[in-house]
Amino acid sequence: MKIEILCTGDEILTGKTINTNHSFMAQRLTEAGLQVYRGTIVGDDRASLSQAFQLASERADAVIVNGGLGPTVDDLSQELAAAAAGVSLELHEPWLEKLKSFYTSRGRVMPENNIKQAMLPAGCEFIDNPIGTACGFALNIGKARFYFTPGVPREMRRMVTEQVIPRILKQSGLEVVTRLKRFHSFGIGESRADELLAGIEDLLPETVKLGFQSHYPQLETKLAAIGKSDSELDATLQPAVNMIRERFANFILCEDDETLEGTIIRHLQTHNQTVATMETASAGNICNRLVTADSHGDVVLSGVVSCNLSQLAAAVNMTAQDLPVDSDTASALAEHLRQHTKTDYAVVSLIDQKPLNDDSRAETKIFIAIASNRNMVTRQARLSGGTHWVTLGSTEMALDAFRRTLQGLPVDEKTDFEQQ
Repeated sequence: MKIEILCTGDEILTGKTINTNHSFMAQRLTEAGLQVYRGTIVGDDRASLSQAFQLASERADAVIVNGGLGPTVDDLSQELAAAAAGVSLELHEPWLEKLKSFYTSRGRVMPENNIKQAMLPAGCEFIDNPIGTACGFALNIGKARFYFTPGVPREMRRMVTEQVIPRILKQSGLEVVTRLKRFHSFGIGESRADELLAGIEDLLPETVKLGFQSHYPQLETKLAAIGKSDSELDATLQPAVNMIRERFANFILCEDDETLEGTIIRHLQTHNQTVATMETASAGNICNRLVTADSHGDVVLSGVVSCNLSQLAAAVNMTAQDLPVDSDTASALAEHLRQHTKTDYAVVSLIDQKPLNDDSRAETKIFIAIASNRNMVTRQARLSGGTHWVTLGSTEMALDAFRRTLQGLPVDEKTDFEQQ
């Protein structure tokens, strides 16, 4: 079965927007055992889009069209799809009512141009969008089945995963179930991960594929499996899952759709605990990630950010004269912060940076301290790289040290990213 992905939009074509949607769709299709035959990018003009639909209809069995379902004049997917299929556009009343309710619930009146999003090709198959205003649809054009999805990434991802791929699997005749098991780790590079998992191929049948995706500072290790039933997948995957958990051990931050910061916040909520943060090295990113995960706003009580040690000390009523950037200072700040904010934990991350010969790089010492009413945990490391690289690395290191502290794990295991 030949599958083509057709992404639309001038911003994609000109490079103003990075086309992460294609990457996501291609990966998910491949993981489901489906073959992506071709990828195409087309701008927002009628002639190019019409030609792209025509060509795809002749060479592919299934085509996923991404984008062009919005309310503006340059969103042309519904209109040109109808023309290519030789049908008219019809108002889909249930979707129009949902759009009106969407705006009413937010105290707004729906703009007239949003009616356009409820105009669908006659006879098409409706595909629901549970989190947005652009519904999808499917219809036949030529010999191919076309599946239309919105360009907003989070909407597209959910629709492709939950609705489009199952339809394509049914179209292909493959009576299978699929599963993607993911492990998120920090401190292990791809080469080391591959070494740690030596022999795992002996546990994996041809229906299970092992893959790695590095997005510094994390590494995602994936098991993509295909089977006849969920029970079959359980039995097939479990030996490999056990091996990964055993060999990656403490470096696993979380699994599947979980996040590092989400894991931390859930632990604190479960134990009715709170935290405050203070940081220079990570430029406020530690607090930002924790606050984002703290949906109820009752866990993260304070966040202090400054590149000036005197200002950090003053914020917690601590004497600031001649403070060195080291573990002792980080520890003192953490304890003062915990007492000042009356939180259960205080996380402090400091930076001591010395430029190297290349102005864009520097050798950076990171000092992390985590204070609680039981003990003081410290972690220090040396990172080398540009400012952005160090910010990402130091943020992840501090959050990982906090996770380890909460879970009773050692915080001083060396990572592949720090200088020894």
